[in-house]
Amino acid sequence: AIALAFLADTAQASTRYYGSYLCGYSGFECVKVKRGDTWEKLFPNERNREIVMRLNRTNMPVKYRSWIVVPTNLRSISHMELSPFPLEHNTNGKKLVIVNLTKQAFGAYDQNGKLVRWGPVSGGKGYCPDVGRACNTATGTFKIYRKQGESCVSSKFPIETNGGAPMPYCMHFSGGFALHGSTLPGYNASHGCVRLFFEDAKWMNHEFTDIGTPVIVTR
Repeated sequence: AIALAFLADTAQASTRYYGSYLCGYSGFECVKVKRGDTWEKLFPNERNREIVMRLNRTNMPVKYRSWIVVPTNLRSISHMELSPFPLEHNTNGKKLVIVNLTKQAFGAYDQNGKLVRWGPVSGGKGYCPDVGRACNTATGTFKIYRKQGESCVSSKFPIETNGGAPMPYCMHFSGGFALHGSTLPGYNASHGCVRLFFEDAKWMNHEFTDIGTPVIVTR
């Protein structure tokens, strides 16, 4: 079994992509991506493919990567075994969403403190050329104060069009910061929002969060 302590380790190598430090642990291997590779070609089994994509924190085509990290026991390990969060957490009887920007992941806990789902995130990047400043995601304890559906769009970005960027299933938790569906490259790349896999955003919006659900964002 892969020790969860390994996955909680935040000491990463000097690369922007998540997971490079895992290559040094037994239980994982880094696989070189070759020309013509696709997620479907590398992992024909949908379950296995989903696990590897989530471990690498990306839902973009694999051609954009030069390497990916893969569990050596992929056929037997479960998605929840790779969670960077504990399976139980004291939520004081409330549903809770935790976002860790270093681990590039969210954890959703039910009222009983059970981790019911986790998934990748991409938070704000250190510098955004279009606005000439850092785009770090706000950290702290917040609450969901507005939710919109699949047609949610940004009122600010792109700058050149004064908004319009898709933010499907957005859930605002602080000012203009929101959890929403998007593409995740495997590193923090947003203007400050917390990007989720589309299916995670839809689930969180439709089946988990309510107005007032607490959101804790940490680094």
